[in-house]
Amino acid sequence: MSTVSVALAEEPLAPIKEVNKVRTSKSRERSADDLLQEIEATMGESWLPNIYARILKLRTRSYDFPSPARSSAPEIQHTLLGIELKVGRRRMLCPDLATARYLAVFARAGCKAIAIPYDITKISHLADELESSWHRMLLLAGSLTSERKAAFGTRVRTMLIGKVRDGIAAAGAGTRIPEFKQSTKQARR
Repeated sequence: MSTVSVALAEEPLAPIKEVNKVRTSKSRERSADDLLQEIEATMGESWLPNIYARILKLRTRSYDFPSPARSSAPEIQHTLLGIELKVGRRRMLCPDLATARYLAVFARAGCKAIAIPYDITKISHLADELESSWHRMLLLAGSLTSERKAAFGTRVRTMLIGKVRDGIAAAGAGTRIPEFKQSTKQARR
């Protein structure tokens, strides 16, 4: 090849490399806080603290988790005694699978106290919504940090889970015992 043909062959590639460098440098400039805000904005109403705020509008009772062990994933176990949620070395007996799934989402986030709907027919739907929100949130974090180092991705996930935990704690666990409206249809004398 002559020097002119080599120069022509290399010329179109040079701007492409520069554009790719600019793209990666812009994505690398974004801080973890920027990514957290983007994930929260992308999630919208399916952001976990927003779903939890809707749950608090229902008639609920509070549930306190035993002191959670650090970095232990919750497991749902089917035993002879029923369904249990195991977090670390602690086992919590659950009345049904939907309640165990509901509690597992909050155990993953490391919450200490949460609200559970008193109406058990709503727990299954809410557990589905919470689980899909949890997985979608982690997938978004993974896709936004895929081009970065693994340590940065881990830091974003940790900060994201902390932000969810803080949002749920700020909303509160509701009342210990649900409110019962004691209105009767009997006429007063």
